[in-house]
Amino acid sequence: MLSLTLALAAAAPTSTPPAQSLWEAGALGLVVNQQAYPGADQQISRGLALPYLLYRGRYLRADGETAGLRAVHTPRVEFDIGFSGSFGSGGRDIDARRGLAHLGTLVELGPRLKWNLDAGTEPGSGRWRALFPLRAVFDLSERAQHRGWAFEPELLYSRTSAQGWRYSLGLGAIATDQRLAQHFYGVRPEQALADRPTYAARAGLVAWRLTSGFNKSLNRDWRLFGFARLQSVAGAVNEDSPLVRQRTGLSAGIGLSYTFARSSESGVD
Repeated sequence: MLSLTLALAAAAPTSTPPAQSLWEAGALGLVVNQQAYPGADQQISRGLALPYLLYRGRYLRADGETAGLRAVHTPRVEFDIGFSGSFGSGGRDIDARRGLAHLGTLVELGPRLKWNLDAGTEPGSGRWRALFPLRAVFDLSERAQHRGWAFEPELLYSRTSAQGWRYSLGLGAIATDQRLAQHFYGVRPEQALADRPTYAARAGLVAWRLTSGFNKSLNRDWRLFGFARLQSVAGAVNEDSPLVRQRTGLSAGIGLSYTFARSSESGVD
């Protein structure tokens, strides 16, 4: 899975005051090479063109990190209820998953706690945050069928340089319930092959993640962005699944975003 939210977060403006617009509308182009799923030994490459809308209201937010309702906002703690998404990873062309369910586009909905550990605001200073999202996962490729639950805690460091470059580095993990784990790593008896025995996936840790990203405003409307994610299933509860073919995998992308409309009214931080 490669998070759609990750792409939007990398592309979203993140400048310090003066305040950003209440809303912005634009489009982004993105070239991605991604690991098919944590533990896969095959990569999937794709080019994408997507519209986006950013909204920075006091309660209603769509700011690149999430989209939904921000219920609590203090200098230290934020709590929101929103959604994020993941690009589909295919399945029909993945050797390990031949004959298994297609890994479609997923949407995740639920609460998230964000703890601001260090609110550095000066150019060149850094900011530490801890994120704790708990999300229900739905498969858009199967009429929004509920696939299970995912918990994705992350420790995130971000820094904006005096030249306007923004960098981020995150260390996180993803844990799921048994139902979602079975969707990715389970093999039912009728799906077993000579090199793919029956396997019942278990709830728990799915993968560790190390994520980095950058973005830079080229002018008022154009922004360059990129990201990379290293995933490892070392120590995961389903590391012994026959669908796990390698322990680590890399996903990366680079793109441009263009803002074609924005409000004159300032948004809420």
